[in-house]
Amino acid sequence: MARKHREELPHNRANGVTIGIWREWHRGSPVVVKSLGRRTNVPAHWAPSDDPRHWNYWYREAFVYREGLPRQLGLGAPELLDIVNRAEGGLELKLEDVEGRHAVALSLDDVAAAAGALGRSQGRRDRPPDYPWLSRDFIRAYSASKPFDRALLDDDSAWRLPLVEEHLHGLRGPLVALRDERERFLSLLDGLPRAVCHLDAWMNNIIRRPDGEVVFLDWAFVGDGAVGEDPSNLVIDSVMDLLWPIDRLDELDQAVTEAYLDGLRDAGWRGDPRLVRLGMCAAAVKYEWLGSMVLLQASHEEHQAYGRPAESKVLFAARGAGLRLVARYVDEARVLAEQLGR
Repeated sequence: MARKHREELPHNRANGVTIGIWREWHRGSPVVVKSLGRRTNVPAHWAPSDDPRHWNYWYREAFVYREGLPRQLGLGAPELLDIVNRAEGGLELKLEDVEGRHAVALSLDDVAAAAGALGRSQGRRDRPPDYPWLSRDFIRAYSASKPFDRALLDDDSAWRLPLVEEHLHGLRGPLVALRDERERFLSLLDGLPRAVCHLDAWMNNIIRRPDGEVVFLDWAFVGDGAVGEDPSNLVIDSVMDLLWPIDRLDELDQAVTEAYLDGLRDAGWRGDPRLVRLGMCAAAVKYEWLGSMVLLQASHEEHQAYGRPAESKVLFAARGAGLRLVARYVDEARVLAEQLGR
């Protein structure tokens, strides 16, 4: 059977920055083509921006590859083969089709290796140039953009829905508290040591090559962040969208935390490890809006995980486990902040 010339790859179709992502074959060899632009027929909270500091600046990833930022950060990324301007506007990144384990195929050792690589990058004393296109204040702006009604957390009827009663029991108080203390946790993050962070590190954006190198995909959000932000996202996002078994979530949390701290130390970082864990835990505020979204979705008959149909009970079990981890992180952040006088 003849191979198709172009195969669409999974991606966030709601984001107006991405026109599409495909695997194409040129003379029998695969190449990944990522088309960037400014789509307008998207939800407002995924609209592209022309502001280079905005978390969804449409041209950022082209700058990342053109300037070789991953290499400057000591992180693996697909090789840039070409950048082509599109006649209708926007551009195409032609990238290496990286071979290796990806997404659900990643092992605990693979994810820990990714956390260690992030730690070694972010613990370095030398800093990459402060490019004007690096994002700023990502978690605050990203989470504030989500259009879900936080008042739904106070709605008794929403908490009586069958999926909610089964999978989110006991979470009402913690989620309401997180909503009400949002600025407190954002301020904690603001006061922590800074690093250039990937800001979308999760299992769908990681490939482990056969030689062991970790490759990070999708550099669209990269910018200033707190130490601990990336490993926090790596743990929480990996369970929310059915990429990691919920009964192994604590194991993932421990492995990622230890590997990230080891990576920081390997790079020469000598700060208090409690500051790192505070960053991981306080960064759970990124998901402050998610409880409201899950309550809203519980009233729907059909559900999706990252754009694909998902069995409702399986998805809500994962979302419940993820939100319980968020609640635990927030509780731990409170304790650490008190210990550290913050």
